[in-house]
Amino acid sequence: MPASEEMPDTIKRSPEHAQALWSKAHDSAVTSYGEGERAHRTAFAALKHEYEKVGDHWEAKDQWGPSDAGATRRGAGTAGGVDANASKQHLYSIARRLEVPGRSSMSKDELVEAIQKANDRETRKAREG
Repeated sequence: MPASEEMPDTIKRSPEHAQALWSKAHDSAVTSYGEGERAHRTAFAALKHEYEKVGDHWEAKDQWGPSDAGATRRGAGTAGGVDANASKQHLYSIARRLEVPGRSSMSKDELVEAIQKANDRETRKAREG
């Protein structure tokens, strides 16, 4: 199935470049691995090098590169699109935009987790309404 028909809503709400990047990576992965979860994981891995999830959509990162340890090691957990390699200051600014409570006293790891939860909430809200 073409990427345009399988594209997740969070990517549809993102910049055109993010959509094109995901689509190209997805279609290439389908050619290499066939339809299914592996093609989706491959497309998201490519997207996460240039974009980070903020709320219910993806935004360009300041610096290109893997978003977390899971992006570079097979079998490692991922940060769900949060740029866990970003500075604490950057994560704090994202948390502020997402109105994460208690962000001023959080460690970097806590900010990553709180942003993941806030992103999940925003995505759920966008799906419902």
